[in-house]
Amino acid sequence: MTPIQWQQIKTIVQTALEIEPEKRARFVAENCSDDKFLRGEVQSLLDSYENAGEFIQTPAFVGKLQILATNNFTAKLISGKRVGRYEIRSLIGKGGMGEVYLAEDLRLHRKVALKVLPADLVNDRERLYRFEQEAQAASALNHPNIITIYEIGETDDTSFIATEFIEGETLHSLLKRQSLSLELVSDIAVQIASALQAAHDAGIVHRDIKPENVMIRPDGLVKILDFGIAKLAEKHEPESESEAATAAIRIKTTPGMIIGTASYMSPEQARGLAVDARTDIWSFGVLLYEMISGRVPFTGETITDIIVAIVEKEPPPLKNSMSGQIPAGLARIITKTLRKNPDERFQTSGEILVNLRQLRQKLEIESQRQNPVTAEARSEAATRMTVVETDDGFSTLPPGETRLQHIFT
Repeated sequence: MTPIQWQQIKTIVQTALEIEPEKRARFVAENCSDDKFLRGEVQSLLDSYENAGEFIQTPAFVGKLQILATNNFTAKLISGKRVGRYEIRSLIGKGGMGEVYLAEDLRLHRKVALKVLPADLVNDRERLYRFEQEAQAASALNHPNIITIYEIGETDDTSFIATEFIEGETLHSLLKRQSLSLELVSDIAVQIASALQAAHDAGIVHRDIKPENVMIRPDGLVKILDFGIAKLAEKHEPESESEAATAAIRIKTTPGMIIGTASYMSPEQARGLAVDARTDIWSFGVLLYEMISGRVPFTGETITDIIVAIVEKEPPPLKNSMSGQIPAGLARIITKTLRKNPDERFQTSGEILVNLRQLRQKLEIESQRQNPVTAEARSEAATRMTVVETDDGFSTLPPGETRLQHIFT
């Protein structure tokens, strides 16, 4: 079996598991066509899944594919339940990597977001240890645009991550609610790039940059969520390309998350190759494209279609944004982040940040020309620093780094 065949098998099986059982046979027939080998392998894995039942315990199935079962997630916690020093208040959301609750830290009397990890992901102690090391490294970044991790803990029956609780909305929600001006795109992009630069400089790769992992507070501060979370789904470092492909798809195809996340995968992720900071740069480019156009650059009706588009096709040209003409400088940034070959992209997020700040400065100058202000006011705006309050004190950012208040007003 070639790596390409194995990729086809995995994507068809995992997509089949997302649809109603009575529709799977037709789906398999349509996607396998007359390829008897492909259809046989797909059907074998689906049969193993069905025979294994809800817990997917059949060794042959687990060994070949290791699809994560949503039925294995920790049961919903009720309000008032204690998890360590935290008391559950309400469920915020849930997904392939667990459930997230609003909770109160009973010792420090503050709100926290408590992510309860599914047991089937943390039973492997070596994998959990590696994840804890990465999460601890992320928590040490102490960057205003990266969510603060308070604790990685474990009670008798629950493994959890406690982070700061962020009031606001995700970029995903914002994009559904309204189109974004060029100035707003620039402000958000600069903050994301700043966070990525800090993480990459510390040797940390996010691996899952997407709108759902970008939070925007009412005061305009952008926060990147879930640094290191995707690492939890990797059982060990892959030793071959086919093994890497298995790991990559396993991370990206947790039931309920498959379509949305796949759209932001880099070509090397889609092909199961090794990833580095340039993978985050690609995903960031997809975000930029989406913020400008209102759509993702690579689409398809199935996961296979999306992966093929990411690996083989070029994104549709960006002629105009939802709010007007796209500056040539921004178009160049997006084009370079979406190069198929990682060596042809920006090599560091710091490079992107420099370009974005230059672009924002040009936009501000153009805005001032169209809406003249006094030289004194311009000087004050250019020199003013933004003070950001964090749990560890105060820090400052360059001008405009957090000026997104107009989103919510």
